Amino acid sequence: MSDPFSDRLEATGIEYEIIPCDPDLADTAAFCEHYGYDLGDSANTIVVMGKAEPPVFAACVVLATTRLDVNKAVRKRLGTRKASFASAEQTREMTGMAIGGVTPIGLPEGLPLWVDARVMERERIILGGGSRDRKVHAPPAMLTALGADVVADLAKPVD
Repeated sequence: MSDPFSDRLEATGIEYEIIPCDPDLADTAAFCEHYGYDLGDSANTIVVMGKAEPPVFAACVVLATTRLDVNKAVRKRLGTRKASFASAEQTREMTGMAIGGVTPIGLPEGLPLWVDARVMERERIILGGGSRDRKVHAPPAMLTALGADVVADLAKPVD
C-alpha cells in the first residue's frame, strides 16, 4: 500500500533507504551518535519566516555542521527586512511535521525549498523522514529532484 511520502520519494527516481529511528533519538546529534552516522552527513530541514504582511515562508536544508544564515542570506532571498526561524508550532502548521522529523519530501506546494551548496558536496545525506520515527538516507541529488534551489552560502560553517 502506498502513501504520499513514499510516492514522492519514488517519483524522484533517486535510490534511497528508510532508516527507522526511536522518536526520542530523532534530534540530529542524538540520532547520529546513537546510530553511528557522521554529523557532517546529516542535513536538517528548517522552516524560516520573513516578517512581512502576510508573512512569507521557505524551507532550507543545511548540514548539521553549519548554521543557517537567517539574518543575511535567508532574509535577502525572502525579500523582507527581518527573518527568523519559524516556531515549532508554525513549522507544524506549515508542513504537518514536528521538529526532528521535518523533511523536504512532501512539503506543501508553493513553499520554496533552498539547499545550501555544501549539502550537495556530500556523497549521501541523512534527512528527516516526515515523522520522528524515521530518516531518509539518500544522495543529495534527491533534493534537486524535489525541485530545490541550490544556494551558495545559505549557511555558514560552525566553529
